[in-house]
Amino acid sequence: MKVLFAASEVVGFAKTGGLADVCGALPLALEDLGHQVVIVLPKYKCVQDKKIKMFKSGKDLSYALIGKNIRVYFIDNNAYFNRPGLYGDKTKDYTDNLERFSFYCRKSLELLKEINFKAEIIHIHDWQASLIPVYLKNIFNKDPFYADMCTVLTIHNLGYQGIFVKDEFEKLGLDWEIFNPDQLEFYGKINLLKGGIVYADIVNTVSVTYSKEILEPELGFGLEGVLREKKDKLYGVLNGLDYSIWDPNTDKNICCNFSAKSSTDKTYDKEDLQKLSGLPVKADIPLIGMVSRIAEHKGFDILTLGLDEICAQKVQLVILGTGDLKYHRALEIAAAKYPKKISLTLDFNDVLAHKIYAGADIFLMPSAYEPCGLGQLIALRYGTIPLVFKTGGLADTINPSNGFVFSQYNKGALVSTIKKALAVFSSRKQSAALIQKAMRCNFSWEASAKKYSQLYVKAKAG
Repeated sequence: MKVLFAASEVVGFAKTGGLADVCGALPLALEDLGHQVVIVLPKYKCVQDKKIKMFKSGKDLSYALIGKNIRVYFIDNNAYFNRPGLYGDKTKDYTDNLERFSFYCRKSLELLKEINFKAEIIHIHDWQASLIPVYLKNIFNKDPFYADMCTVLTIHNLGYQGIFVKDEFEKLGLDWEIFNPDQLEFYGKINLLKGGIVYADIVNTVSVTYSKEILEPELGFGLEGVLREKKDKLYGVLNGLDYSIWDPNTDKNICCNFSAKSSTDKTYDKEDLQKLSGLPVKADIPLIGMVSRIAEHKGFDILTLGLDEICAQKVQLVILGTGDLKYHRALEIAAAKYPKKISLTLDFNDVLAHKIYAGADIFLMPSAYEPCGLGQLIALRYGTIPLVFKTGGLADTINPSNGFVFSQYNKGALVSTIKKALAVFSSRKQSAALIQKAMRCNFSWEASAKKYSQLYVKAKAG
């Protein structure tokens, strides 16, 4: 099929999070399955700064190439996109984000005609691209060129919806009659993601469990009713992992490469991580690693409450990330209190992240909710056993055969599960068997791409 990928970030060009990783890897897997894929992305300042090799397609149109022959086209508008950040600065979102991304959505549809790419599927991602199905069915529906195009909306995190004040509605160029509770209106405001959900032919989230969780008020963020109405066309497709990047056998960032066949070499990476982190170099002390945004919903509320009990055990912790100052301070106090047990780096350090995945024994990911999660998939590949809360994509990927899971979100359950994990790692035989099972798990993008291909067929079938 001919597929247009519309996303606000793509790894290699612009990235703030996991959305970029997905939108950089999935098109390559779809291309391998025989789909003809084109990507459209705003031409941010970071794209221009990277001096990416560009090709011209017409007077004011440029593109780059990825994969075998995937064109990444750039929507150019310096007034909107030539800025330091993608969505805002360090303190707040840009005040004109509604205009910026409505412009991107309309231009993405116009681009199709300009390059004569009659897409069968337009695969849109999150709120930034959610006006595309709205425009397609309210403005571009009069043009025969767009007549048979179908849309698939992937929700990466329902917590981000693109909500704006009602007074800005006229900037969208849409009829006021669709500003109502059944379409774009959301408690007196504009909700772009809601519009995408209503108008898209198929909606999916990035794990099966998360697609069910968002139908309830706790994780529905006010859209659970709209999603329940759409439930017959709501699916979950688990994200994959790019094993060309995350492979301990070839990873240049780690001390000693290893594979499932040579997993005992992982001990050298543990020693390297202990030295680098300023912790005692002791092979018999289980080492827990965390690479995370430091925020409440990532589990730092219950973790910080349990640190004294955790540090009473024979254990070491290496924590990497940045986030809420409240938890920064709590972790700094704990690291000062337990200098031989906790190493804390309040920063983003890609090399250190790789070393943690490779050198830790256990990877801690106690998120209160997690639409998919990539950390646990990376950890499995590196033989670092995930310890997770049973939610979203964590529930879909981690079970007692490859990790440790707790199902009650509280300090007691977390600490109890950590103790169980430490007991397993006191037995070399038990831990070695678990590491082997973990490293043989396969969450490649190929399987996910096949499921998206099935969704494309469903979208066209109506």
